[in-house]
Amino acid sequence: MIIFRYLSREVLINMLGVSVISLLVILSGRFARYMADAAAGKIDAAVLFTLISFRLPHYLELVLPLGLFIGILLAYGRLYVDSEMTVLNACGMSEKTLLAYTLTAASSVAVVVAFFSLYLSPLGSRAADALMLEQRSRTEFETLKAGRFHRLTSGGGVAYVQDINPLDKTMSQLFLAGVDEASQKLSIMTAQSGSTVFDDKTGKRYLVLQQGRQYRGQPGDANYEVIDFDTYQQFIPQPTVDTAPKKPSDSMTTTDLMQLDSVEARAALQWRISLPVLVMIVAFLAVPLSRTNPRQGRLSKLIPAILLYIFYLVLVNSARGAMESGKTQLHYLIWWVHFTYALLALALFNPQGWHRRRRAKQRVAA
Repeated sequence: MIIFRYLSREVLINMLGVSVISLLVILSGRFARYMADAAAGKIDAAVLFTLISFRLPHYLELVLPLGLFIGILLAYGRLYVDSEMTVLNACGMSEKTLLAYTLTAASSVAVVVAFFSLYLSPLGSRAADALMLEQRSRTEFETLKAGRFHRLTSGGGVAYVQDINPLDKTMSQLFLAGVDEASQKLSIMTAQSGSTVFDDKTGKRYLVLQQGRQYRGQPGDANYEVIDFDTYQQFIPQPTVDTAPKKPSDSMTTTDLMQLDSVEARAALQWRISLPVLVMIVAFLAVPLSRTNPRQGRLSKLIPAILLYIFYLVLVNSARGAMESGKTQLHYLIWWVHFTYALLALALFNPQGWHRRRRAKQRVAA
């Protein structure tokens, strides 16, 4: 039990370090993308961290298997380099016992990944899709930034707001320039304050301006109109957005996927179940790959092992894509990939014994 706790602690500490670094890399890329959308006015900057938190379970279900795989390689590689593994073998701990200890520790990680993939990740994807839909459904005047000119897609005009109240979103010192739809003349409008109002009766949203002035006319002509108003109301067209998420199956609960008989639902369900299975297979695969000669260093097999893991994950994802697109008639293509890598791990686990059995068969045949 002492050896099990020691090995598990070494593996989990390395896994935690690798997972945190990998997660930070992924989150930084995603956060930069959200920041670009916020700077362009597509989403509100206040919801950035909320979106990241909703997507976090999806990132963790992919990061934790990689962290466990590299954590085993780093932990056991150090034990081989420092000859601690040699001492453990001399004390009677076989490689099968090492594998049993490793899979026992990996099972706890597999349970966490299963909780993410089967429960938390679908809930997070649904909440993130709903939040993104809400952000994209906002009118252009709800996305204005104080102190910046903003080009309006409806009418091809330009808007400027000097200040926006963060509490009630009331705008002050507005400037609007565009073409008046009725007279087809240039229209320049200024107002002391303004806000967007939703009419419950008509289901439409309006821009209401207070204490302003409008100039209408053709550039270069002297016969332009000047209209002073106390209140001005203008209809705001609702933006057209695609309400359907890219992959609806990612936002569905696991129970709903089990009740559907579509190809997409079947592929999504197999993908979710296969993630904790992937954890156990990569843990099995990491044990023989961690064998290191002290003269080589513990990082000698790290890059090939990572490439092998990436190829594994790409194959599983490609199998899901092939099932969803109908390019294959195999309904369990994902499990064929897992089975292939499980056989590879089994072959790498005891190559010396396999060679001995092969030589024994050759001697018997001779």
